[in-house]
Amino acid sequence: MHPSRTIRTLTASTVLVLGSTLAGCAADQPSGTQQAAAGTAGFPITLTNCGREMTLDAPPERVVSLNQGSTEILLSLGLADRVVGSATWTDPVLDSLAAANEDVPRLAENAPSYERVLETEPDFVTASFASTLGEGGVTTPENLEKLGVGSYLSPAECLKDNEGDDDGTRHDALEIETILGEITDLARIFGVPERGEELVADLSRRLENAESEAPAGDVSAMYWFANSESPYLAGCCGGPGIIGRTLGVENVFDDTTDEWPQINWETVAERNPDVIVLGDLTRKSQTAETARAKIDYLKTNPVTSQMEAVKNDRFVTLSGAELNPSIRTVYAVENVAEQLADLGL
Repeated sequence: MHPSRTIRTLTASTVLVLGSTLAGCAADQPSGTQQAAAGTAGFPITLTNCGREMTLDAPPERVVSLNQGSTEILLSLGLADRVVGSATWTDPVLDSLAAANEDVPRLAENAPSYERVLETEPDFVTASFASTLGEGGVTTPENLEKLGVGSYLSPAECLKDNEGDDDGTRHDALEIETILGEITDLARIFGVPERGEELVADLSRRLENAESEAPAGDVSAMYWFANSESPYLAGCCGGPGIIGRTLGVENVFDDTTDEWPQINWETVAERNPDVIVLGDLTRKSQTAETARAKIDYLKTNPVTSQMEAVKNDRFVTLSGAELNPSIRTVYAVENVAEQLADLGL
């Protein structure tokens, strides 16, 4: 789910040449320079991202990642020493990446200011959402290009309609291949394609293993990200859709193409899913961020307290990051399969 609103799809056709960086940044980073130089074989490269064609003469040396999902991909690719800033976190970093993340400056828990980003003297910026890298966000690719700074937006974000003030609409179901493609793209951009191949292979294997643990019978679910007054629940076709299709779990709100529609509790009670998947967020942005707060609300609300899943404590908890399209989607499939088994489903 997006950290903010007022977003759009980026479709401008541009060519980004990243041979130059902001003044002084290369000279100040010898280790990053040496790592980038080691990865210059095969450059320049050209690829298309969200309708924009970019050409890179060499791998970026100083990258700012504006979203947790993007940051965790970069860390998984072994690029921590090139990440000069991260932002917009819903949860703690993956345990396996905690050591790599220790020395990465956190510019902000939520969206940083554009000025704060520029203070790091980046030569590249990545993001998971157009609400951070797009109109109304921290900045736009066009603004960065004027400074000689390249950028990359998650392809999962570009496959949906981001017009309006909500979280966008998907007319086609997001597939895991798009998420894996983002890993491949970033590995190419940073000159470490072999690491990308290894990471994709590992995630694909884990997804296949989780699929073999799918529930034997019919199970229905809903996915609640945050907000108790007007809850954000997953529509048909985003990250939770990958979870459901992989495990054969029906989303009771798969009749809406909105990414995270706000749905009233009376309608939720009518749908009466077998299981309620709860986002367990550590950020402080909406009401009912933690799983504990969500469960307390469901049990005390006169409408939801009568739902079968609530009366029988059939709750599955995921981090907020696991509900957004990212490498965490594979973790989400594994966690849902394991918790459904624990519930006897």
